[in-house]
Amino acid sequence: MKISIIGTGLIGGSMALKLKQKGIAEFIYGIDNNREHLDKALDLKIIDAGADLEYGIKNSDLVILAIPVDAARKLLPEVLDLISDRQTVMDAGSTKAGIVNAVQNHPKRSRFVAFHPMWGTENSGPASAVAESFSGKAGVICNKEESADDALKTVEKIVENLDMHLIYMNAEAHDVHTAYISHISHITSYALANTVLEKEREEETIFQLASSGFSSTVRLAKSHPEMWVPIFKQNKENVLDVLNEHISQLRKFKSALEKENFDYLGELISHANKIRGILDK
Repeated sequence: MKISIIGTGLIGGSMALKLKQKGIAEFIYGIDNNREHLDKALDLKIIDAGADLEYGIKNSDLVILAIPVDAARKLLPEVLDLISDRQTVMDAGSTKAGIVNAVQNHPKRSRFVAFHPMWGTENSGPASAVAESFSGKAGVICNKEESADDALKTVEKIVENLDMHLIYMNAEAHDVHTAYISHISHITSYALANTVLEKEREEETIFQLASSGFSSTVRLAKSHPEMWVPIFKQNKENVLDVLNEHISQLRKFKSALEKENFDYLGELISHANKIRGILDK
C-alpha cells in the first residue's frame, strides 16, 4: 500500500514508522509545509520521499491527515476533491464533529474515515516519533456508517497494524468524552504551570523543589499552542462545560480550607480516590 501522510510530526511520523515496521506501507510520501520537518523525516527514514499535495494524493492508496484540527478541517475538502473512488482518506484529529461536518455534503464523503488515535505527548516534530507509540491504546473511528465499506476496512486494517484496540463512536459523543478525559487535563496543566510561574519567581527554586508529582501534573503544559488552541476552539462548548465543573470542584476545596472544614476536605479527597478503581482496571 502506498500512503501519503500530510503532517510529518509526532503523530504522522509515529504512524509512518509503525506501518513501515508492519510491512503494510510499501512507500510513504510525506507532505508538509514545514520544510524542516520534511527534511528531518527524510533523514530519519520515516518517509521515503517528500511530495506536494497533488502528486502525493494522486499516487497513494491511502491519505492520512495528521495536522492540527483547524488545518485538517480546511484542507480535507480539497483532499477529497483530488481523490478517486478507489482511494481512502483518514485523519488523526483530537476533535471530530467539526471535521465530519466540514465534509458532510461532499460528493466523496464516503471515502473519508474519521479517526482519532488516543495517544500523544507534550513533544512535537518527527524526531519525537516512536513506532510503538500506539500499541495497546484506543483507536476511535467516528460515524462509520458514513464511510464506504472498503474505506472503513482499509482504516480498520491500519488501526489493527498500529496495534490499537478499536472503538466506534458518534463524532459528537467523542468530543464530549475527550473534553472530559483529555482536553480538561491540558487546560488544568497550563493553568497550574501559569499559577506557579506567577507566584514563584525564582526559576532555580522551581527546578530544585519540583517533585515527580508536580512534574507529571504540569507535563502537558509543555504541549504547543499550535496544536491545542485549535482543539479548544473546535470543542469549545464541551470544554467550557467541563471547565465550569472543574472550577466548581476547586471552589469546594477552597471553601473547605477557608472554613477549616477538614472532614469535608477528607471527603473530597476520598471521593477523588475512586478514580483509582477505574484507571487500575
